[in-house]
Amino acid sequence: MTVKKQFASFEAMIAESELPVLVDFYATWCGPCQMMARILEQASSQLRQKVKIVKIDSEKYTRLASQYHIAALPTLILFKQGQIVDRIEGVLTADQLVQRLQAYI
Repeated sequence: MTVKKQFASFEAMIAESELPVLVDFYATWCGPCQMMARILEQASSQLRQKVKIVKIDSEKYTRLASQYHIAALPTLILFKQGQIVDRIEGVLTADQLVQRLQAYI
């Protein structure tokens, strides 16, 4: 299950997390992003307590999208201890996503 939360600092949130943080950069108008939302729900249920999933609307947070060079949607970036360890552009199945994340959790 994903939960909407506010945060004061994106950088602090990813740096202070004890779990790896998977950030989904999306846009509300993006069809593949809507598909990815369902896939993230499925992956989240398989990865309970192993990874934190955060969704970032790239149109509302343009500074973050620019900072992380988001050119395609959806783009998933996995942070571990505040550092980028993986980047995925496009849609994967839930099984493919879980398998890819297993190497980092």
